[in-house]
Amino acid sequence: MDWEKEIQKLKVCDFEELPGPKSKEELEEMKMPFEDYCKRVFDVGNEFVKPEALKGVRWMSTTMYIFTPHSVANLAELGAECIKIEMPRMGDPMRHTSPFNEAYLYPLHDTRPMTGTGLGFTNANSNEYFITLDYHVPEAKPIFYNLVKMSDGLTECYRHGTFDRWKQGYRHVMEINPRFIYVWGGGFGYGPKIFGGSYDILGQAHAGLASITGCHEDMGGHATKATNWVIDWYSGTQITVAILAAMYWRGKTGLGTMIEFSQVQAATRCCGYAAPLYGRFGIVRQRWGNWDTQLCVHGIIMTGKSDFPDAQNPQDRFEARYVMVSAFQDADFQELCNIIKKPDLFSRYKTHKERVGAPAQIEIYKAIEDWAADKTRSEVVRILKEAGLLAAPVMNDREVYECEHYRLRGTVRWNDDPLFGDVLVHSAYSCGLMSKTPRRHRWLWRPVGADNVKIYHELLGYPMSKIQELYDKNII
Repeated sequence: MDWEKEIQKLKVCDFEELPGPKSKEELEEMKMPFEDYCKRVFDVGNEFVKPEALKGVRWMSTTMYIFTPHSVANLAELGAECIKIEMPRMGDPMRHTSPFNEAYLYPLHDTRPMTGTGLGFTNANSNEYFITLDYHVPEAKPIFYNLVKMSDGLTECYRHGTFDRWKQGYRHVMEINPRFIYVWGGGFGYGPKIFGGSYDILGQAHAGLASITGCHEDMGGHATKATNWVIDWYSGTQITVAILAAMYWRGKTGLGTMIEFSQVQAATRCCGYAAPLYGRFGIVRQRWGNWDTQLCVHGIIMTGKSDFPDAQNPQDRFEARYVMVSAFQDADFQELCNIIKKPDLFSRYKTHKERVGAPAQIEIYKAIEDWAADKTRSEVVRILKEAGLLAAPVMNDREVYECEHYRLRGTVRWNDDPLFGDVLVHSAYSCGLMSKTPRRHRWLWRPVGADNVKIYHELLGYPMSKIQELYDKNII
């Protein structure tokens, strides 16, 4: 086959054949260095003057905890009008999950002034409107159905079949609104384990992820949970991808879709090649800590001295000692052996196949850490980078917070929240920059039922007397 001819057939046009810049401004833009071009088109800090990709989309959220709420928050940060529906006087249980039992930040509800919403609720429900509705009461059904008629979709996370039993599952709402997109996010999904609920840690455990996370027993380690509910956040993002695909499908067909999402199933994808490894060779993948089972050297080492020995904060004083090192190519590994004054290591492990085995890795990493025992983290990074090797410090929260790179990109920034005033956020802006329709962060959250009047009165048209009646009956 003549590939040159085949490629020519695929070409739409030559870039050189396109007309040139139409204005002096376009000409200057074409001449810009890429760095300056990015600063101009993304214009970090001025997101609110640009259009929103999902403006006009209305979404209902009957979600709790993190992974299903996060799927809706993604839509809200992209401009959708998202309505979070909570149980009256109680709210999402996640409001009461606060790390280290620190003081709650904001009153939960006017009937419970001594309780509030903790930091654990942060980032999972940003930009949403908060209303209350008790689904158990028959009088609430027409309200729910009216919202369905006026919305594009719903995300819920109740036990499987609960909404179906309450006659507000997909089979029922699609009769009211055929364009409706319905998401059920659960633990195991339908199948033999459908009765099992799920949390992030259960997903990690049941999907096999925890078994390959952490150090091997020979290193004193055990199966380990990846911290900070990573499967919750990952699952939420995956659901958002499914919703956007469903919207595209609806644009072509006019029809809604039901999306069923298993959190445990999502965690299996994070196991990488573990299942194929067993399927092909019958090998059960083992955890390997800060090293890599497929690459050597490609891991995290501990140095002997902290970068901040005089810091008051013990997390700085004792923990700023870790370095990521990557030198798995033969030439890079040889250079690394010369730096640590162990040329004999390269003599014995010249090929990657020779050094990737467990005994070799144990010997190699020990030699690197012995060399780093009298050095700080910064010294190790500087020496390796000057030699052309890939190395980076393992940064802590404070360093990320103060990092100029993240601040320039807006990844970490202070926002003026309408309720809390200045708040530090890293949610919407850490999910990729968009030049034409950027994500944005309007607010963290609101108290339970804060937007009842806005939604029930202004959107659905209920008179204030009706809203007061529903409130007095504890329906909203």
